[in-house]
Amino acid sequence: MHRRIIAPGALAAASVLLAIPASAASASPGAPGIGDPYYPAYGNGGYDVSHYDLRLKYQPATDELDGTATILAKTTQELSRFDLDFLLDVSEVRVNGAVAAFTTSGEHELEITPKTPLAKGATVTVVVRYSGIPSSKQAYGFTSWHRTADGGVGANEPEAAWWWFPSNDHPLDKATYDVSVLVPDGSQAISNGTLQSTSSRLGWTRYNWRSNKPQATYLATLAVGKFDITTGTTESGIPVVNAYSKDLGDNAGAARASIERTGEIADWLSGYFGPYPFDALGGYVPNTNTGYALETQTRPFYSPRQFANGSNVSVVVHELAHQWYGDHVSVAGWKDIWLNEGFARYAQWLWSEHEGEGTAQELADYVYASHPADDAFWTVKPGDPGAANQFDIAVYDRGALAVQALRNEIGDDAFFAVLKGWPKKHAYGNASVADLQKYAEQISGKELGPLFDTWLFQPAKPAAPAARTASIAKVSAAPAQPKSWKKIAATNDVHEH
Repeated sequence: MHRRIIAPGALAAASVLLAIPASAASASPGAPGIGDPYYPAYGNGGYDVSHYDLRLKYQPATDELDGTATILAKTTQELSRFDLDFLLDVSEVRVNGAVAAFTTSGEHELEITPKTPLAKGATVTVVVRYSGIPSSKQAYGFTSWHRTADGGVGANEPEAAWWWFPSNDHPLDKATYDVSVLVPDGSQAISNGTLQSTSSRLGWTRYNWRSNKPQATYLATLAVGKFDITTGTTESGIPVVNAYSKDLGDNAGAARASIERTGEIADWLSGYFGPYPFDALGGYVPNTNTGYALETQTRPFYSPRQFANGSNVSVVVHELAHQWYGDHVSVAGWKDIWLNEGFARYAQWLWSEHEGEGTAQELADYVYASHPADDAFWTVKPGDPGAANQFDIAVYDRGALAVQALRNEIGDDAFFAVLKGWPKKHAYGNASVADLQKYAEQISGKELGPLFDTWLFQPAKPAAPAARTASIAKVSAAPAQPKSWKKIAATNDVHEH
């Protein structure tokens, strides 16, 4: 239920009405969700954000965060009220410089009522002052803020922003970012993009990060702790910043041996996906106890557990592939998650080919043969898995199998043209599975509806004739396990969000 702010008294009501232009009489509240059926309350309606300026102060010892968020947006309707997704405690909101009324509702809604309604197409500046302890906040029974021994980390999918900045939290509303973080001397603040500057005064150091390309809210990250930081440049000239917690213990060496290959892997991936789409690169490993990794834009988050059994280059391949498939081109809706995970998993299969440890075809045959027809694996539809199965292993492995089926159907020339052309066509935007099918049909000249339906949308194992038609599992004997399989399977924790 959304509470309305009502001016008391007839005289006050009359004066408010006199102040409202005639065109504002039709103003209405923006929707409390952007319209995604998987997560109806995520994102908001009525406006599009172009930029977030976040000025923060964080105390690692207590997990206290103070912030001022300045949000630049444009209205898409006449607005009497609008929402932001947020959990921390708000002390003041201003809209276009004027103090605005605010309240909270639902699990994570901040409702803002400006002094006067906002016209459609108006440029709007929203300033939110806030504070709180992120680790003390939960929504829907969980937290996406990771408390560490030396600080905290905001990184999760499909939501993480609520715990550290107010936002329109859905991939459809991408924006640029300036993130400025004040931390005690001896701690560092890691975020996306390029480090513009640092300055120290009276025992505190400020880190100023900038992301100058459109970025989805869940891909924004903040990590404060004590890190060893390495810098470098890829062969193609992209600056690389990696950060490793000083408390990684036995996992430290394996983490570095994997992530220090970031530049090499990004250059290799550009041969398949086109030029690297951002002006910064890297990765970071805080001392969290989580199991997953995440493609936070330009600087993926990795859990120490990803390196518990030694180096894990395959997970780096996966997260860097997302810089094209997931970050550069983001999902139009969360049901389109295959566009992210199927192609990032397939990049691992291509890396296996590159390393001589099993071809993508051999991996596809092995996945197909490893799951009998009555395995629940086949009941998950990668093209629309449902919110409960959004990160099911089938979205990854069956998803990559579908990519191989597409490759076999349209041939290598058309397939690799699709791989490289798709990020260019939808650069810095959003797209759906249907968009990819249409694009692949345009490039290949083939009608691909039946193939997409069989491999992505049927809750059953594709029958042998369909598999043979797609050049999957042509041999009758069970295929041998490819040498790379265990390395790829070791990355399965990436889906345990």
